[in-house]
Amino acid sequence: MRALIAIFVVLFLIAGVLFGALNPQRVHYDFLFAHFEISKGIALLIALLIGWLLGGALCWAGSSLARRNPRKSDGQRA
Repeated sequence: MRALIAIFVVLFLIAGVLFGALNPQRVHYDFLFAHFEISKGIALLIALLIGWLLGGALCWAGSSLARRNPRKSDGQRA
């Protein structure tokens, strides 16, 4: 199972590198307090990193809440 996951990770890594190499165009971002220009590949990597961090934080928060408040099984009554 770990080998399969490793293969998928490598495949997606190669796909990301190819996407970044084939899209060197610059993209302009204009926020209220800052504006800058970066390549499409870097913008994609930043978006993926932010999504990965937010998803990990949500999973961590959900699992820690589940550990704090274990649900009572159907057979038990308070």
